[in-house]
Amino acid sequence: MNIAVIFAGGTGTRMSIKTVPKQFLELHGKPIIIYTLEKFDQHEEIDGIIVVCLESWIPKMNSLLSRFAIQKVKSVVPGGSSGMESIFNGLSAAKALYGDDTFVLIHDGVRPLIDHESITKVIRCAEENGNSVTVVPAKETIAIIDGEGKMGEILDRKKCWLARAPQCFRLGEIFEAHLDAQKAGRNDFVDSADLMKWKGAELFPCEGKSENIKITTADDYYFFKALIEVQEYANLFGK
Repeated sequence: MNIAVIFAGGTGTRMSIKTVPKQFLELHGKPIIIYTLEKFDQHEEIDGIIVVCLESWIPKMNSLLSRFAIQKVKSVVPGGSSGMESIFNGLSAAKALYGDDTFVLIHDGVRPLIDHESITKVIRCAEENGNSVTVVPAKETIAIIDGEGKMGEILDRKKCWLARAPQCFRLGEIFEAHLDAQKAGRNDFVDSADLMKWKGAELFPCEGKSENIKITTADDYYFFKALIEVQEYANLFGK
């Protein structure tokens, strides 16, 4: 069984949005979060979805789920005071519904350019290896900047990959890792892969697509808009 925990708890501060959280920004009448949820809802191997949402926006989220006929969402839960806490809230809701061996795909609500093929690849990799972390190759030179603002080591780009989402783990294992982090007073992990690496897990990469970006800035939104419009024109003209 495979489920998704979709994190939609950001406030959009890096986009200078004062009224609407970035996941609720609309493009052609459809919010970003719905673009994302549709990809998981329409995937035949996803059995259920948990959405983690800003608490004050849960009524709006429920309204959107009904309006856009999203069928597989089993629960909408409030986020926490941090990204880790929010994901834990989603995993807790999943634990109440599913068994420990269930694969859970953890994904950002503002990564709407995820596609069917990428979700399938992540599931296959997790089935073969026990977990799966989406990665894309680094295209630019990566340098280490020291504490004094000076450029240090230049990394071999061929060995550098960017970790993205979805990231897939067995529900029991990722939930237990969160409990252990809480006991250790750790709340500073950058993502689930970082947390599982701390736990000593051997992680397995799954190459994704470079366009599967996280919409964080205004430039990201315009890139998303351009790609969606290209896809729509291609569908319209059959190219």
